[in-house]
Amino acid sequence: MTGAYLVVISDAAALAWVLGERRMAFPEARRRQVDALSKGDEVFIYTARGCFNNPTRDRGRIIGYAKATTSALDLDEPVTIGHRTFTLGCGLRVLGVAPLRTGVELAPLVHRLDAFPDPASWSARLRQPPLSLSEADVASIREQLDLLIEPLSNHLADYLTQAKLSIT
Repeated sequence: MTGAYLVVISDAAALAWVLGERRMAFPEARRRQVDALSKGDEVFIYTARGCFNNPTRDRGRIIGYAKATTSALDLDEPVTIGHRTFTLGCGLRVLGVAPLRTGVELAPLVHRLDAFPDPASWSARLRQPPLSLSEADVASIREQLDLLIEPLSNHLADYLTQAKLSIT
């Protein structure tokens, strides 16, 4: 049986790296949570409201879906994006992404997802990624996400361009 996880990305440059490199990286502080991630696990990519530097316009959305192609391992070389260093990572096969600034808005779903037992404090759970998802959670998310996602090649350039714009 495979697991399923929600990974949280709060920076456009980090998102561009994940999509462009088809890898996920985690800080050392997340080792305990990341150790459970295995080859074949489902990975849902969530972009936080501030990912594109405009939290009043943007919503927190699940924008993509991937499969882990490796277990989470120590990286040979740490990855630094912005001011953060990541020492753990796994390979990803990105199965699809939604067009830029679209995706499944998470806030309206939290009341029916097992990953958020207390909907009143759901955003606090996002500070401890990767967040484990139940089979029921996966079904709820996929029901909506599958209507929006397309091959990564259709939208990668838009995400890479947005990352450059967010830095300047």
